[in-house]
Order: sequence, then C-alpha cells, then structure tokens
Amino acid sequence: MPLFKTITVDQDTKVLIWKVEEPYEWLAKGIELTDHCRKRVEGMKSEIHRRGFMSIRHLMAEAGYDDHDLYYDELGKPHLKDEHYISITHSFNFTAIIISKHDVGIDIEKQRDKIMKIANKFTPLDEYHTLANEEALIRKLTIVWGAKESVYKLYAQPGLAFLQHINVTDFDFDDAETTAKVTFKGQESWYHINFLEFEDFTCVYAQPLKVNFN
Repeated sequence: MPLFKTITVDQDTKVLIWKVEEPYEWLAKGIELTDHCRKRVEGMKSEIHRRGFMSIRHLMAEAGYDDHDLYYDELGKPHLKDEHYISITHSFNFTAIIISKHDVGIDIEKQRDKIMKIANKFTPLDEYHTLANEEALIRKLTIVWGAKESVYKLYAQPGLAFLQHINVTDFDFDDAETTAKVTFKGQESWYHINFLEFEDFTCVYAQPLKVNFN
C-alpha cells in the first residue's frame, strides 16, 4: 500500500499523500462508492484518472472515512458529513487529501516547463527576475500556482481570479511556507501556505492564517 507520506500539520489537521502504482482493479477492490461517485468514475476515459480517483478513497479510509461520508456542493467543492473539512488533489501518479477541523485547500502539481508559458496569467512575472536559472523559476512558479489553487479551493467563491485577487508573499525555497492574501469584493483575508517538493512534484496546502496564531 503506497501511502507515500503523512503530515500531521497540527492537532486538527492532517495531510495524506498517495503514490498511485497499483492497477485500477486492485484499487477498486473493497471500495464501496456512492451512486454519484460510481457514475463519475465510470465516465472517466483516462485510466490514470480512474486510478487516482480510487486511490483517494484509500486515503480517506486511512483517515477513517469512506465514500458515503463525502458529498459535493453546487460549486463542486467536497465536504465531509461530520464537522471536518476536506480538500482533494490529483496530479499524474500522486493524489493527496487534507482533512481538518477548519477550512483547508490542497494542490499537487508536476514541475513542468509549460508553467512558464502561462505564468503571466496567474502572477506578475517581473517579480521573479532574481531567480538563478530556469529550474528555479519553474519550481517557484509551481509553488505559487499551487498556493493560489489551494486558496482558490478553500475560498470557493465564483469570480475569484488568481491574478487579480490572490497574492502570494515572496519566499525562499528553504522556508517551506509563506502567506497569501485574497482581496475580493471589498474584503481582505490572509492564509498560511505550506509547501513541499518530491520526485519533481510540488504539494501546497492552505489554511486561514488566524488558525496558526491563536
């Protein structure tokens, strides 16, 4: 069972990451899906998406939940039926969830040079002129994208834009954390961002900043 990593963020929050190596049949064995999720997975044309979908159910089981504990709202945001919050992510052969007593968001991204082609759509590129080389630029842009994606999932408001409304505070790679600010519809809110890198992937997760400083 390739549970790749478990991170206990604090007493209320846990991150679980799965490296998807098993065939779909193995992953599906013993997993009971709701009708909604069964239809979703049956409609997936990509085998890696189907395997990723089922691996997330194994991550949920590791945290003490099954598919019947999960539901999605009208915006597609996942929720748990108890008083905990959940966020889900999938990229190629890695999946992850974050579960907490407060709202959270998580994202996994593969580090690829294509991110440089779309960077100006989600962050001001002139902020990155001091980076030493292309590899460092790709790494940093991937973290920034993951931070904004995590905050976007947590905030879950129609119209929220990565470039216009979410700003990520600059950071060093060794920090493994930063902050992000959302300015949207006259309101301002701050989020604590953690990130880690492994096997050319980046995982980023976000929590409301006030949670970390009570």
